[in-house]
Amino acid sequence: MGDLETVVVEPEMEHTSTVVWLHGLGASGHDFEPVVPMLECPNTRFVFPHAPIMGVTINMGMEMPAWYDIKTLDWEAPDREDETSIRSSAELIVELLEQEHERGIEYENIVLAGFSQGGALALHVGARFQKKLAGMMILSAYQVLAETYDEEASDANRETPILFGHGVYDDMVPVMMGRAALESMVDAGNPCEWNGYRMGHEVIMDELIRIKEWLNDLLND
Repeated sequence: MGDLETVVVEPEMEHTSTVVWLHGLGASGHDFEPVVPMLECPNTRFVFPHAPIMGVTINMGMEMPAWYDIKTLDWEAPDREDETSIRSSAELIVELLEQEHERGIEYENIVLAGFSQGGALALHVGARFQKKLAGMMILSAYQVLAETYDEEASDANRETPILFGHGVYDDMVPVMMGRAALESMVDAGNPCEWNGYRMGHEVIMDELIRIKEWLNDLLND
């Protein structure tokens, strides 16, 4: 895999923080681009990477933007997600974080966010990243490679705040999977906030309002 192509929304004012936001399976970096103006973060650069194109087993091997292959719909299967593609994509996200740092942004002013499959990868990367981040935003997502967390977790991000949001009617990523990810991070010591919404596998205005408040509190202190 080469460098990721990205959709970038530059800040309206001085660049003091960055949000790296990963889309869900089959979507693109343009997916959340339209919400930036309503978040009112004038000093924040938003980076929306396009996932690599790969065959996805649960979609009959069809090639599409994906952060990793999903081999089965069975949430109980131990090898449901492909470890090799998770780790390959994780390396690409780390490179994006490093690029933002090279632009002069401290890691403590970078938020790593994601929706669905992108949220799962964001949590995976953020929990293992060796420099302290400002926060993680995990939307309608779950934890991948949970069995490797204890061995691989970085002390740098054990106290990093995490915002979880999930639809209580989500029929693609069951809310219990989001809650399991939350509980894992709480047990690890992270300050976490959980928000359940009366929605399916989506993002609604109430959630965007909370995201706006959370980002502004986190990045403007």
